[in-house]
Amino acid sequence: MEDQLKRFSLDYFSLKGKVAIVTGANTGLGMAYAVAFAKAGADLFITHFTPEVDAVKKLIEAEGRKVVFSQGDLSDAAYLKSVVPACMKAYGRIDILVNNAGISKFGEFADYPDKAWQSCIELDLNVPYYLGHEVAAVMVQQKSGKIINIGSALSYAADKMCPPYTVAKHGILGLTKVFANELGQYNIQTNAISPGFLATEVNRELRADPTFYNKITNRIPAGRWGDLDDLMGVAVFLASHASDYINGWSISVDGGFTTTL
Repeated sequence: MEDQLKRFSLDYFSLKGKVAIVTGANTGLGMAYAVAFAKAGADLFITHFTPEVDAVKKLIEAEGRKVVFSQGDLSDAAYLKSVVPACMKAYGRIDILVNNAGISKFGEFADYPDKAWQSCIELDLNVPYYLGHEVAAVMVQQKSGKIINIGSALSYAADKMCPPYTVAKHGILGLTKVFANELGQYNIQTNAISPGFLATEVNRELRADPTFYNKITNRIPAGRWGDLDDLMGVAVFLASHASDYINGWSISVDGGFTTTL
């Protein structure tokens, strides 16, 4: 027992020598995960749909880490199949996958278009399965790895106007458990992060609406919307040796939002 206590150190949280794939990491929450990993010592492979990469590139390279970019549509099967070979060619290993890329298409349920349903389910739920399955094949050979899926406050409840996103994010928790159950025997841990309401550029207009802003803020015990750096420590923890005995669970980073009525 004493040996176990002595061997613990803050090095358990280090990602030095690790390679992380983060999808959709050129903006928003994905950028936060990628930069956090760089600060902890990892090199990055970033898939992105929109072309802007300068900001995240600068932040990662400022930490002395490498980053490789791959632009494409993950809902395109041919592009998705290219991601793992491209990362392996660049780095020779994959230690971490963050299934961050996603979309939400709002609309009335009564006449919600099938096309919007299908595209949202594809990117938000099917892509994490397919890419996770591809990455897992590498991790099984390595006998180690961390897969982090991204859930939401809507992994636990439903809201109006976004039916496929809600269904997909519920599904992410089930997918996380399936991967944990199947891959745990290979020293691969799969967990999820479920962010709540974070103040980002994407929701700037929503936050400018006092009625909506106060409705959400009043339900958060912390009394504020989250910041990007509120996510970063959790991401590093789930990607590191420190979380090796956590498998199949989701951590809600929401200030307590989903604990209240």
